[in-house]
Amino acid sequence: MPGTNLTRDEAQRRAKLLSVDAYEIDLDLSGAQEAGEGGTYRSVTTVRFDAAEAGAESFIDLVAPTVHEVVLNGENLDPGTVFADSRIALPGLREGRNELKVVADCAYTNTGEGLHRFVDPVDQQAYLYTQFEVPDARRVFASFEQPDLKATFTFTVKAPEGWKVISNSPAPEPVDNVWRFETTPRISTYITALIAGPYHSVHSTWEGEGRSVPLGIYCRPSLAEHLDADAIFEVTRQGFDWFEEKFDYAYPFAKYDQLFVPEFNAGAMENAGAVTIRDQYVFRSKVTDAAYETRAETILHELAHMWFGDLVTMEWWNDLWLNESFATYTSIACQAHAPGSRWPHAWTTFANSMKTWAYRQDQLPSTHPIMAEIRDLDDVLVNFDGITYAKGASVLKQLVAYVGMDEFFQGVQAYFKAHAFKNTRLSDLLGALEETSGRDLKTWSKAWLETAGINILRPELEVAADGTLTSFAVRQEAPALPAGAKGEPVLRPHRIAIGCYDLKDGKLVRTDRIELDVDGERTEVPFPAGTRRPDVILLNDDDLSYAKVRLDEDSLRVVTEHLGDFTESLPRALCWASAWDMTRDGELPTRAYLDLVLSGITKESDIGVVQSLHRQVKLALDLYAAPAWRETGLAKWTEATLEQLRAAAPGSDHQLAWARAFAVAARTDAQLDLLQGLLDGTQEIPGLAVDTELRWALVERLAATGRADEKAIEAELQRDRTSAGERHAAAARASRPTPEAKAEAWASVVESDKLPNAVQEAVINGFVQTDQRDLLAPYTEKYFAAVKRVWDSRSHEMAQQIAIGLYPALQVSQETLDATDTWLASADPSAALRRLVSESRSGIERALKAQRADEAAA
Repeated sequence: MPGTNLTRDEAQRRAKLLSVDAYEIDLDLSGAQEAGEGGTYRSVTTVRFDAAEAGAESFIDLVAPTVHEVVLNGENLDPGTVFADSRIALPGLREGRNELKVVADCAYTNTGEGLHRFVDPVDQQAYLYTQFEVPDARRVFASFEQPDLKATFTFTVKAPEGWKVISNSPAPEPVDNVWRFETTPRISTYITALIAGPYHSVHSTWEGEGRSVPLGIYCRPSLAEHLDADAIFEVTRQGFDWFEEKFDYAYPFAKYDQLFVPEFNAGAMENAGAVTIRDQYVFRSKVTDAAYETRAETILHELAHMWFGDLVTMEWWNDLWLNESFATYTSIACQAHAPGSRWPHAWTTFANSMKTWAYRQDQLPSTHPIMAEIRDLDDVLVNFDGITYAKGASVLKQLVAYVGMDEFFQGVQAYFKAHAFKNTRLSDLLGALEETSGRDLKTWSKAWLETAGINILRPELEVAADGTLTSFAVRQEAPALPAGAKGEPVLRPHRIAIGCYDLKDGKLVRTDRIELDVDGERTEVPFPAGTRRPDVILLNDDDLSYAKVRLDEDSLRVVTEHLGDFTESLPRALCWASAWDMTRDGELPTRAYLDLVLSGITKESDIGVVQSLHRQVKLALDLYAAPAWRETGLAKWTEATLEQLRAAAPGSDHQLAWARAFAVAARTDAQLDLLQGLLDGTQEIPGLAVDTELRWALVERLAATGRADEKAIEAELQRDRTSAGERHAAAARASRPTPEAKAEAWASVVESDKLPNAVQEAVINGFVQTDQRDLLAPYTEKYFAAVKRVWDSRSHEMAQQIAIGLYPALQVSQETLDATDTWLASADPSAALRRLVSESRSGIERALKAQRADEAAA
């Protein structure tokens, strides 16, 4: 029984048999405003395709409550016979042209999959959008749901009076509320899109060489006052300029719309010409520049996909990594290098955030090669991970260093021209890069893309009595893969830079840079005889490669005392990342990490790094600190956050960041009194705007500590009767430190399936409070009793939220490991669920090791 799954073997057989020409899709959404829970709409699909063999049998995919009609080549087929397990059987195909018509009732969803329906509490209007990656176009129309069966698409949509309807092709003028869109180029099913509702919109253009591309930005009217369209258009135009130059291929679609939509599960989605983006990126309140930088990276990431992913598409999901890694690498390269960019330090942000995600993912038992083995849809659905995005992009950055940036983009240009509107494999891109670079990439590919795990690079130095270097080498290690991981550890070729830094007037300044290939276990570093040993030697300076880096003893001593004194942000970020990595590995006690951060963070100018350090310190204290010392460490940290909040420049990003760090950690009566005072206006901190989002941060902490009851939460919700306010209120209610609040939250998520995706996520986040371990302890047993049933009965997105979010990660003990092992041995979970639970189990193991290291340092 396939259920909703599809195997790679099935997809390959279908692609060998069929080629798809065109879809005509007619959707009646005229009842969308009134549709309640379980509401449906009529979907009529006509698809023309060719079969290579007479009499062959195949299938088309559809997830729908009801199928009314199936007509294949003029013959009516009985839906009750041919429709089962999300598939419609297609028997007795003709050789050559076939035509299929499917009439069905498809369902609106509240899970962010298929056609999502949302009602804005501000205006009570319904807003729709589609999300199809990976396999959910079939929730809206009958489709051959695999990326290599490209076709053209012609959408016709009937919508309520006064609505806007947006799709991949330019919006037509509606006739009697019916929107007939022009036919698309040949694209894959998963990047088709429909967005409908009374959306607010702003329009502009990008002007290229002799041509103009229409640009649109959309959001709900209730967010329109916060929409900074000019800033979004500015980033978009910079992306168009830079990508068209680097790709040497004209933007391939007729227009480019960006639609900020509610309750979106991911950051954004690269629908061809109609990109959907989570509407949290329309900032209702003051945010730091790090948030604007992240939004810009998301905008550029999706724009890059218009070429890499939409114009040229992977044949199967095992090359998903290349799709996402390319978009990530080029978006950050654009931020770093595009003329006029606000974020030339983007590689610092990448080292600080994306790479730490990659290193974390690569040390889980589920670690896998970048080019993962994707056997079926279940595999790919849990593979949107730190290896697919962040390690892949890190390795692409390494590839660019290896072949040269000019040669890399010359290869990309040839690739686009050769494969436009077609499907490819990794070998197609590597072949193009071999042509332009002259490098043999087969060995490189095998070492980097087909193996799992992280290498460690260490300097090996010998220093003469006069302080000059007599020997300098880089030692490469390949640590054992995590228990349960497949494969063997391997050494890899690395193109790295080595930075030499000296203290000058209290600042760490780079005085020399050596770039070389590191290969094998030991690589000699060329340096002139008589070279004085620099104060700090930093391997992988400029962050060219993907590896853990360790400092020699003398460098570590200097960095520990002067980490905040690097004149450039990237080496600081690399050293911060190394310290965090050592803390997670139990090599640096949590209390020492706290001291390091407190000694250096006041000198850290990069606000994104500051905010990452805030999150990492809090996580380390909550999970990696020795339990007997944890409260001491939290008290020390919270006092420091308040001190820095008061010392920060009024109205600055740093002040806001420290306010948020203080709000999540406040614990003493006096600290909580300050939160309450800031909320009710009886206390002020000069320059700090206690706006809507910061108010909710205060309310949620006061609720979690028992200071804000249901009445206080409801009063705040009355001030902010928006969808965001409803999510915050749900989180605050779930955070209250009472057995009743926890039972109510648990039941709403686990026992009921009525919550929309975004509200469910908020309840889970509120439920899990690090100060409430004892209160949450009984839910360990309940989790293991329920998680398989939940996984088997919910959609993927909803089930994954629960499987990850409600795992008892705070119960760091051998008992939790034992309970997990018992469940893994007896529950017979699917491979995807087993992976998620095993990853969470790994977090407990890591925390126990780190706690022991911290305890030993007492």
